[in-house]
Amino acid sequence: MVRIGLDQVVAVVNDIPALPQIMIRVMKLTEDPDSTVQDINNVITQDQALTARVLRLANSAYYGFPRRINTVTEATVLLGFQTIRSIVLAASVNDLLSKEVSGYALAPGELWRHSQATAITARYLARVLKMKNADQVYTAGLLHDIGKVVLNHYLEENYHEVTDKVETEKISFLQAESEVLAFDHAMVGAKVADKWNLPPELVEAIAFHHAPEKAELNPLLTAVVHVADAMVMMMGIGLGVDGLAYPLSQPALDRLGLSPADIERMIAGLTDILADENSFLL
Repeated sequence: MVRIGLDQVVAVVNDIPALPQIMIRVMKLTEDPDSTVQDINNVITQDQALTARVLRLANSAYYGFPRRINTVTEATVLLGFQTIRSIVLAASVNDLLSKEVSGYALAPGELWRHSQATAITARYLARVLKMKNADQVYTAGLLHDIGKVVLNHYLEENYHEVTDKVETEKISFLQAESEVLAFDHAMVGAKVADKWNLPPELVEAIAFHHAPEKAELNPLLTAVVHVADAMVMMMGIGLGVDGLAYPLSQPALDRLGLSPADIERMIAGLTDILADENSFLL
């Protein structure tokens, strides 16, 4: 057993790249009531690759516009500041989340697909439930498994010990991860979110996305991310080694006022959206 010291985790988290300056500028602009559509356009279009990614996502089936969106200005007007912020965040973390995460048996691109699908599903849930800030929910869903990138190397070295614990002791993958490594991917992901200066309720949602009943700052946000993650796993998107080794929290379903039948109906409604490759190919 190789238990990880806090100093090792801090060192690896510190190696995670900071959010790009363009992302930080977009975040500030979208929070400033005096910002204009042209301000947003001027920042995003400095980066041709980012511009292409923003337009590709804006034209995906998820947003469902009947005609093609051709410019960042048009996308910002039609989608709004907060949605553009979400799209830019997705484009900014795409490379990090697209790496192979072999410790979790995730091939290149699989963690990205799972993360983006969870983000889309979380925002879908938020809109169905008429939550106020659906784009904050999207962000939490997108980053919920960021800790897997950090813990990947350590899990590779202890892969069989963790999976054997899950099988023989009938415990969750998260618990086995914590017992073997002394840290779990949710806890480490929260440290990454904190490093990026994300709001405390987002840090909490990442920390407790497998234990939503522990959330205190924004239990509703954490419950939505938990249920969205479970729905995406039920759809078989980016399962990895741990995909079906987590229980679905009944208290989270109760908090959202959802039944298993509701979940099945919503999964059916999401099928076409999540089948659109433009939602994933950045």
